[in-house]
This record gives sequence, C-alpha cells and structure tokens, in this order.
Amino acid sequence: MKILDRYILKKFLISYLFVVLILVAVIMVIDITEKSDDFLEHQLTFQQIAGYYINFIPWIANLITPITVFIATVFVTSKMAGHTEVIAMLSSGVSFVRMLVPYLIGAILIAGVSFYLNGWLIPNSDKSRVAFLVAYTQRPHNFNQNNLHLKIAPESYMYLRNYNNHSKVGHNFTLETVRNNEMVQKLTARRVSWDEETQKWKVQDWMLREFDGRNEYINHGQELDTLLNITPKDFESTKYMEQTLTIDELKETIALLRSRGAENVELYVVEKYMRYMSPFAIIILAAMGVIVSARKARGGTGFQIALGFLIAFIFIICFMLSREFALKGVVAPMLGVWLPNIFFTLVALVMYRTVPR
Repeated sequence: MKILDRYILKKFLISYLFVVLILVAVIMVIDITEKSDDFLEHQLTFQQIAGYYINFIPWIANLITPITVFIATVFVTSKMAGHTEVIAMLSSGVSFVRMLVPYLIGAILIAGVSFYLNGWLIPNSDKSRVAFLVAYTQRPHNFNQNNLHLKIAPESYMYLRNYNNHSKVGHNFTLETVRNNEMVQKLTARRVSWDEETQKWKVQDWMLREFDGRNEYINHGQELDTLLNITPKDFESTKYMEQTLTIDELKETIALLRSRGAENVELYVVEKYMRYMSPFAIIILAAMGVIVSARKARGGTGFQIALGFLIAFIFIICFMLSREFALKGVVAPMLGVWLPNIFFTLVALVMYRTVPR
C-alpha cells in the first residue's frame, strides 16, 4: 500500500467513525425523547435503560452504515477537491480508478465487519433490545386470529377456532394426521391448554378417531397430554422478531413458516436478502460518493456535502419503497431488496463520465 493509499484510507475511516458517532448521538437523543414517557410510566431504573441503549447503539450504528459511509466519502473527497489535492493526484498521473482503490479497501473492510455483525452478533443482542421494546413501549399483544389452520409436521395439520395468548388456552381443537393423501388419525377436543410443568399441551373432552382402511376405531376421554410441534411462543407478538434472528435462524424460520403455509414469510425472506444486500450497498455508495464529490466546486465544499445528503435521502426513500413493494408482493423479494443497489450502480456509472480525468 502506497503513502497516498494510507493517507486517503486513514482520512476516510476517521471521517466514517466521526459521522457514525455524530448520527448515533443525535438518534439516541431523539429516541430517548420519544420513549421518556414510557420509561417514567414503567418506573424503569437507570440500569434497565442503559442496558437497552447498550444494545441499541450497535444496532443503529450498523443500520445506518451505508449512509454514513457515503457521507464520510463525500466529506473527505470534497475537502480534498477543495484543497486541489484531487487535481494534483490526477495531474501526477494517478488515474481516477486508481484513486478509488483506498476508498474501496475501506468500504470492503467496513462491509465485511458490518456483514458479520449484522448476520450473527447484533441479532443476538437484539433479542434483549426487542424484548425491552415489546415489554415497555408496545401495547400488550392480543392474538386475535380465528379459525387458525397450521401444518405443524409433514403429516400433521392443526385447527383452532380461537386462542388466547394470555391464558394460553384454545377452543375447538383438531389435529389430523394425513398419510399418502388419506386421513389415518383425527384428534378433536373442546379445549386445549399449555401445561408449564410438563411443557406439553393438554386436551380436554377429547375424541380420537383412527382409520385403518374401512375400519374406524374411536377413543375418548376427559383429559390427555399431547406433544405438538408448536408452543405458546408461536402465538406471541412477532413484531421486530426478524431483527433478532441470525442468518442461520432466518433460514430455519423461513423453512418452518413455508412448511406451515404461513402468510408472513415474506418479512423474513426480505430480511434475509437485506443482510446480503447491505454490504454491497456500502461499497456502491462509497464509489458513488467519490464520483459525486471529486470535482472542485466554486462555492466550496458546502454544495457537494449538501448534494451528498440529498443523494443519501433519495437512497433511503428508494430503499423503503422497494422494501415495501417486496413485502406486499408487488415484486419478488430478492429484486425488491436489490433494486436500490441496481439503480444507484447505474446512476454511478452515468455520473462516472463527468468526473475529472
């Protein structure tokens, strides 16, 4: 690595850390202001609040990393252009593509760390953060879905007319076992409840029908313990849950939800693709930041920095819209998540023609 590379890389990384600290501090102040009433209402201690923000800081810092990388790139490059350093480099025979190298090294380094944090470490700490949000800033969750049908195993299908997630009791329970397109067993019960001691479901006023060809065998009773591939957690609030799952857990959850025929699987699919998209967004925005700010402006660096913030804002809007389209099924999840990267890559290639040579 040459002296010039070390010089640019050092300025780039220091600026990135500075921008992250500033933005995280601002966002924390806003977040504390918004949640102060909740903190007072639940009479939370300083340790509880501090524990939440210890987990909040890495989550928000990683979330805004693509934007902070872009802003840092624009800030560093516009300063260099304003001091005629970019012109001096290009005049000495350094090509514009070669000047991009230290930025790309820094962006790839940040992207690699961000991918590891976002894929495995931060989701584990987010379990505590999300639990805090659900407990102290959200209304109590009420499971209000009626006539629930679930595939809980390759050959097992469950039906519930309704379920109360507070008492952990369901009514009009049916469990069917279907093998080779034929029903071999059907368990029905007036009531089903969760037993905390045995960690099993208890069915009451039950009747079991077993089919063997044309023969049918019927048993019934008052109470029976049964083991189902489902727990009360499956009826709890799933808000923010996708943020608490590692990439491996996301893949397992997606497979499980698809086997059950769940309707909200797109949320987890989009989240999985976002984990892979974000590192590439960091690299693309770093390159675009250099292209945007490499030309010396007559009015100083203010205009270029303002332009950088405008482009960052447009990226956020594009990302939010494409993510919503993916969640609504307007476009395929992978395409919806990657659309901002594709669009800004094309814009960067067009703008590349205008950079100084």
